[in-house]
Amino acid sequence: MTQDAPHQPYGTPDTPRVAVRGEARLEVDPEIARIGITVSARGTDRRTALQDLTRRNNTVLDLVKSYGDAVEKLETGAFSINPELTRHGRAERIRAYHGRVHITAELADFTALGELTTRLADLELTSVDGPWWALRPTSPAHGEARRQAVLEAVQRAREYASALGADLSALVELADLGAENALPFQAATPGTGMRTMAYSTTEETAPPLDLEPQRQTVYAQVNARFTMTPPQL
Repeated sequence: MTQDAPHQPYGTPDTPRVAVRGEARLEVDPEIARIGITVSARGTDRRTALQDLTRRNNTVLDLVKSYGDAVEKLETGAFSINPELTRHGRAERIRAYHGRVHITAELADFTALGELTTRLADLELTSVDGPWWALRPTSPAHGEARRQAVLEAVQRAREYASALGADLSALVELADLGAENALPFQAATPGTGMRTMAYSTTEETAPPLDLEPQRQTVYAQVNARFTMTPPQL
């Protein structure tokens, strides 16, 4: 039985190889902003708490939906209704019921974002967290960063070859960093690289917030291997 030739990552004297890493770092304006909305209610009995929570939740949803196409995504994340027991006495007596609904809204219109957050903060027992700025997964900024990383890898390899009096001959391999030994994906820590602001309810109507978008950093790294002509040592 025939066997394949062993892999030779370092090339041969007649066909040397050069391995380099290309990197790129871009700073671009964000494309979307996310805010978290928490609607709360408290009542002495379960039905009252549920009714208040339903009414306030509908008010929030109607307000967010009134911004039309400025809101790209609106999702309800979690709902809870919990009894609060009295601290004294042996009997399990319920003092009150607490209800909460968590909502996430995603906007691409940052002018509407400032107005919406202010109006939401003015609602009864409603809090707003965020904004968290981000790029879309399909943003062209990701592709531009990858292209620049490849160009940087080619330029670096050409400079190494030139230092030896050689020229690049061919591309042998191009891979994302870690593609050969890929590790399980780990989600980024919530809020990493993003500003967080909190708003609470107020009795008087406040002017719209002037929110300054936080620029996003896009990274790209590639490993590349080339063959080159024999060096002039």
